[in-house]
Amino acid sequence: VFQGKVDSISGGSGTAFSLLPTQNATGNWVKIAQRVPVKIRVLDPDSKFPLRIGTSGNVRLKIAK
Repeated sequence: VFQGKVDSISGGSGTAFSLLPTQNATGNWVKIAQRVPVKIRVLDPDSKFPLRIGTSGNVRLKIAK
């Protein structure tokens, strides 16, 4: 589990706003409309578990006012 802070949320979805090309592999069941580009800054990263570019993850947000 990584702790992080949201740096930005893009207003668009789809390949036009993506830094990486879409993956058309078998089992890719996420619809383009469900993808929302979010930039997250990882707080206190662990060098034993490096994050790779293009990997997917599940994110839980806690919103504080």
